[in-house]
Amino acid sequence: MHVTRLFTGDDGESHFEDIDVPLEELGDIGRISELHPATGLVFREVDGDYDFDFHNAPRRQYVINLDAPVDIETGDGTRRRIEAGGILLAEDTTGHGHRSIAVDGKPRRCLFVTLD
Repeated sequence: MHVTRLFTGDDGESHFEDIDVPLEELGDIGRISELHPATGLVFREVDGDYDFDFHNAPRRQYVINLDAPVDIETGDGTRRRIEAGGILLAEDTTGHGHRSIAVDGKPRRCLFVTLD
């Protein structure tokens, strides 16, 4: 399963990395990963005009978009769109951070799965 990782590099800037979570075939019940420990779950809604200037992730967390995409921008201007159903692993808890921007005026609901 594809996950976009957002992390702070040695330069103090946020960067993207593509990671694939391995899944094991379990026959009739599908494919499943190993257990990844988590500490909590946060529900979130933002309006379609959402534009959160550069900030750090408050903790290591997965962000799972439920119904709309979000654009994430790093300090060097690189942007990635995390689509509805997409998963972001936000680990840039230090440094310059990233910017989060609504797409096409769509409000968005997402889940934060905290890892702290």
